[in-house]
Amino acid sequence: MALRWTRKALENLDQIAAYIAQDNPTRASSFVGEIKEKTELLVAFPALGRPGRVPGTRELVVHENYVVPYRVKGDTVQIIRVQHVARLWPRQFGS
Repeated sequence: MALRWTRKALENLDQIAAYIAQDNPTRASSFVGEIKEKTELLVAFPALGRPGRVPGTRELVVHENYVVPYRVKGDTVQIIRVQHVARLWPRQFGS
């Protein structure tokens, strides 16, 4: 399996890092690293996450405040977003 991040998911990571870096740049870097490390598990275990709220997706809880919705397309795991749990969840994700 291959792991592919959408542009939106990468933007989410950048926004999260920028927010955390305002108070702690070192933690911002390590936090993003932790998220990436956890999503790498999906390469070997694509069904690791729970069934998603959006049809056709799954969700990996990477932190108590962040969930990574993803979909499996053929031999690729597509990371769709990095979603804060307090944010409104979309009814669907773009492809």
